[in-house]
Amino acid sequence: MKQEISEKEALLRLAALCAQGEHCQWEMTEKLRKWEIGEEAQARIMQKLVSGRYVDDERFARAFAMDKVRYNKWGRRKVEQALWQKHIDDDIRQRVLDDISDEEYLNILRPLLKQKRRTTKAASDYELDQKLIRFAVGRGFTFDIIRQCIDVDEENYEPY
Repeated sequence: MKQEISEKEALLRLAALCAQGEHCQWEMTEKLRKWEIGEEAQARIMQKLVSGRYVDDERFARAFAMDKVRYNKWGRRKVEQALWQKHIDDDIRQRVLDDISDEEYLNILRPLLKQKRRTTKAASDYELDQKLIRFAVGRGFTFDIIRQCIDVDEENYEPY
């Protein structure tokens, strides 16, 4: 038996949720849709959340991108795709991603590749490079960043 949720209660629940952490408009709209709140009521609730600065897609995108880069060690492409899945506008996505420097990505990818190089078995340097490139692409790093890290790693690489 499903319990009806009032417009006021939905607003209070979402405001409380937003007070605990950053959320984007799409996530809040999805919650309202799942709670079967009417479209007009959804629009009113979202307008109140946005005007009250509970929900701010750019603030959310900045926090999300920095967390994913620093803690999950994701590259630009993976972050961009995740923001796209959360329906963040293109211009916001681009601004947020452009604010993250290549140096930050390099500082994250270098240790990852160094560690991966130690644990990866390969018959040749070429095969090892291909495996490392696939690993980094899977993490969402762009090829120019990967190439910089692999070129530097090969110069400093000392076999056991």
